[in-house]
Amino acid sequence: MTTAPDPRVVRAPPAASGGSRVQWSQIPDVVRAAIESQFGSTVISAQSQPGGFSPGSADRVVLADGRRAFVKAVGAEVNPDTPAIHRREIAVTTSLPDAGFAPRLLGAYDDGQWVALAFEDVDGRSPQMPWRTEDLTRCLIALGEMAVLLSPSPLPDLPRLVDAVADDFTRWDALAADVPTDLDPWAVDRLPELADLGRNSLEAMDGVALVHGDIRADNLLLTDEGVVVVDWPWASLGAPWVDSLTLVLNAAVFGEHDPEAQLNSSPGLVAADPDAMTATVAGLAGYFSWQGRQPARPEMPTIRRFQLAQADACLRWLRVRLDGASW
Repeated sequence: MTTAPDPRVVRAPPAASGGSRVQWSQIPDVVRAAIESQFGSTVISAQSQPGGFSPGSADRVVLADGRRAFVKAVGAEVNPDTPAIHRREIAVTTSLPDAGFAPRLLGAYDDGQWVALAFEDVDGRSPQMPWRTEDLTRCLIALGEMAVLLSPSPLPDLPRLVDAVADDFTRWDALAADVPTDLDPWAVDRLPELADLGRNSLEAMDGVALVHGDIRADNLLLTDEGVVVVDWPWASLGAPWVDSLTLVLNAAVFGEHDPEAQLNSSPGLVAADPDAMTATVAGLAGYFSWQGRQPARPEMPTIRRFQLAQADACLRWLRVRLDGASW
C-alpha cells in the first residue's frame, strides 16, 4: 500500500544554477591569465563546484606549484547582476578579521565586465543533507561565536540590513492586496496580523553586528578546526542572531528539524528577544511567499520552488509560535 506524503513535510530542491555554471576553461583568457599572475603559478586542473544559484564559475583549482585555491568569476554577459555582487564580496572579505571563520582572499580581478575572486582552498565538507543534528548543532555554536566576534561590526559603514530588506519584508501588504489562490488558508485568515508582524520585523532585525545575510547549508564548510562561512556579498549591519535564525530555518526545510527545538543549541537565539524572532519569521514568510510566485528565472530554475519551500517552513513555524501548534 502506498502511503500519501505528509502535507506538512517541507520538500525543497537544492540550490542550483541549472547546469549552466561557467567552467574554468570558459573564462576569458585575459581573466585566467590575470588570476594566474596573482598566484605566481598556472592552473593545471579545475573542478567545478555544485551548489548555489550563481551561473558564474566556482572552481577548486590546483596550481603547477602544488598549491590549491578556490576561484569564482563571472561576466556581465553571463549574468548582468552578478559582477556587482562579486565586487561587494571583494570589499567585505578584504576587511573581515582573520579569525578563521571566513576564507582568506588571495587575489581579485575586475576589468569592468568580468570580476573574479581567488580564495584559499578550504579543506572541508558541506553539511550532509538532509541536515544531521550533530552538524546543525556544530554550525549553530559556530555562528554564535562568530556573532560575538562581529558585534559590533568591524566594518561600520556596511549598509543596514533593515534598509536592504525594507521592501521585501513588507510583502504581506502586496499579498493582501491580491491574495494568491494557492496561499495557505491559515495565512489568508491572518493577513492583517502577518502584515503588522512583517513591518515590525524591520525594527526587530536592526543592530550593529556584522550579519552574513545568506546563511544556508551550501554557504557553510565543516573542517577539522571548526566551521568556515563562505560567500559574503550580502554582509550588512543587523541583529547578531539573524544568521542563526536563518540557519534554523534552513534545517527545517532540509531535514524537518523542529526550529523551536534548536533554539537552545544556539547561544545567539537563546539571548534573542522572542517577539523579535517571531516578527522576523513573519517577515521572511511574506518575502518568500511573494518572491516564490514571481516569474521563473531560467538561469536559476530551482529558485522559485526553493523560495516557496522556505515560505511553507516559515508559516509552519509561525503556527508553532503564534498558536502553540506542534511542529
